[in-house]
Amino acid sequence: MSKQQRSRADVSADEETSSVSSNEGISSVRFTVPGLEPDHAQQVIELLQERLHALADLSLTLKHIHWNVVGPHFIAVHTMLDPQYEAVSGMVDEAAERIATLGGSPQGTPGALVAARHWDDYSIGRADAISHLAALDLVYTGVIEAHRQAIDATDEPDPVTQDLLIGQSGQLEQFQWFVRAHLENAGGGLVTEGATTEQEAARTAAAS
Repeated sequence: MSKQQRSRADVSADEETSSVSSNEGISSVRFTVPGLEPDHAQQVIELLQERLHALADLSLTLKHIHWNVVGPHFIAVHTMLDPQYEAVSGMVDEAAERIATLGGSPQGTPGALVAARHWDDYSIGRADAISHLAALDLVYTGVIEAHRQAIDATDEPDPVTQDLLIGQSGQLEQFQWFVRAHLENAGGGLVTEGATTEQEAARTAAAS
């Protein structure tokens, strides 16, 4: 399967196993919060850095959709996405500040994000609301799945970071529910069921 064919849901499962190679630029921890071993802090920092990259990418994607959605449902989706963008931008800040609190140095440059990420750019340009929402649903799925993996991974070493991630996941899941409400059919299923890429999801939704 080529890189272009991989969905964000596919790549979310790769994030934990590739954390060492994707975070080579992160310096080793020399001090951390009381009661947390430095090696455990380092592991948590690397997980948080991945979440920071994913959340930063999501915030940019939300703004891209906000600017490029067209059609009869433009205003509904345009205005729905602004609060999501603001909340996700706040999550980026939370992740970065938690990294710093643990003794790490958060990497927030565009180059660091591009070098570390395991997914492609959002692939939909100017399009109608249903096409964008179908693609965005897959984006949220990938981010939420990886967040849940990070929740599991922080259970033992750092429940404080785990609590942060749990709170973020609850809000992300609510945002996905807002998106999926537009994609749900009368039978309670999603019109994009079975779609694995943003382009496929957009085409399927537009044809429904």
